[in-house]
Amino acid sequence: MRHVAGGKLCAEAAGVARSVRRAWQGPGRERDLVVLALKATLAAVLAWSVAAWLLRNTLALMAPWVALVLVRTTVYRSVAWALQQTLAIALGTVVATAGAMALGRPVAAMLLVLPVMLLIGNWQHFGEQGIAGATSALFTLAGGQWSAGIAADRVLAAFLGAGVGVAVNALVLPPVYLRSVHEAAGGVVRECCAILEAVADGLRGPWRHDQAVRWQERARRLPGLLRALRSAVEWAEESTRLNPEHRRRAAPTGPGPGCGEETLRTLEDVADHLQGLTRTLAEAAAVDFEAASPVRHTDVTRPYADFLQGVGQALAVYGRTVTGEDTPQTRRELERTLRQVELAHEDLRARLAGRPALGPAAMELSGSLLAEARRLTRRLCPGGTRGGTDTPAGSGPPAC
Repeated sequence: MRHVAGGKLCAEAAGVARSVRRAWQGPGRERDLVVLALKATLAAVLAWSVAAWLLRNTLALMAPWVALVLVRTTVYRSVAWALQQTLAIALGTVVATAGAMALGRPVAAMLLVLPVMLLIGNWQHFGEQGIAGATSALFTLAGGQWSAGIAADRVLAAFLGAGVGVAVNALVLPPVYLRSVHEAAGGVVRECCAILEAVADGLRGPWRHDQAVRWQERARRLPGLLRALRSAVEWAEESTRLNPEHRRRAAPTGPGPGCGEETLRTLEDVADHLQGLTRTLAEAAAVDFEAASPVRHTDVTRPYADFLQGVGQALAVYGRTVTGEDTPQTRRELERTLRQVELAHEDLRARLAGRPALGPAAMELSGSLLAEARRLTRRLCPGGTRGGTDTPAGSGPPAC
């Protein structure tokens, strides 16, 4: 038992050491957390200093407490929470002061005020800050002194702390989370490319049911990566709201926050098509599963492998455009690879159409694979590229 506990402690210590090393080495989630902690500390100290200077109330700690919790991961969230929390604090303070002055006993006032404030805190417009009303009421009742002047000082301290917290978060290194979108999108693209490569390599020769099942299982994990990407896109879009520096800091990495949603839709469609493709292959392989023999429709699947390899190459280039390499050279390379994908699709149709002697099973597989190939091609090259012309503006996959 001690050995297991010691191993867990060592693993935790090693994880902490790695986080500290990553925070020291360069930008990343760990460094963002360090910056957020330092900003929250700065906000609390400033709020305490200003409140102690302006207010005589011994509970001037209300200001640093509010400032501390309002230095959030985005400026927009700081502002939204500031409005909700200060309203809840003001309401809790006023109700608790009135109850204490009317009843004269803090315990009796708690029995009356706290249930009311806890119920009011569930009001949807308070969001996650509804509990601040009951907390401020408890602080007020526990203070032992109640008057309109003291209540006014406490409410003023809350507004002061909210102002300091929002100001520090907005003016001191306001966060713009485009890097998280790039990292999440890169993870989805890499996994899609790996699946395409594995399937293409497998289809160049006889392939078995267990191979197709592994391809299908990998494709089924793509929605989890896409959920992480959607969360990152939402955070990135929120981080640009009310952010005074988002234009300057976002400019080197892409045209704007809207491209995140376009990238997400493109990758969701690609992932959906990959799930359909791997499902088709698994169903085709299940026919020969009982005999434990490989699927030998290589006259169908070998041309298809060449097509999938081209799709993987185009997707890899597209991945570079959504992870910070959106340069004119990369865009030209993407246009070239997309033209190659469309030509490969036309060649695939011609090669499979020229094999009329295929058996029923091979013809069924050929039709299903061609349908998936058509969907992939339409998603990647929706505008079409004929005769070596450039892709029309806005017709190819959106680049971030």
